[in-house]
Amino acid sequence: MGVAQEALVVLVTASSQEEALLIGRGVVQKKLAACVTVVPNVTSIFEWEGAVCEEREWLLIIKSQAHVYDALESEVKALHGYEVPEIIALSVTTGSSEYLAWVKAVTHVSD
Repeated sequence: MGVAQEALVVLVTASSQEEALLIGRGVVQKKLAACVTVVPNVTSIFEWEGAVCEEREWLLIIKSQAHVYDALESEVKALHGYEVPEIIALSVTTGSSEYLAWVKAVTHVSD
């Protein structure tokens, strides 16, 4: 599997800027992500418990690797306040080889 195919972009939404920053810092400090970009003030419309909801959220765009995904998901869930947080991983099919090599070099699961 090439470097691009190992790379992931993981999308997570959070209820507040504080929660988004907590999650972002946590996954980078534990080397489960190379970078987290926090996009403020997105609007999510979704169905929850039979009602259509519309909420202001913060979107985390997490750059990571497939081999650390399970640990990344566990860490996000541990830091997240939602009962069922959005955690969606997208495979990277291509990208800057230098950037993807950096992502690979700085992400790993601690023993």
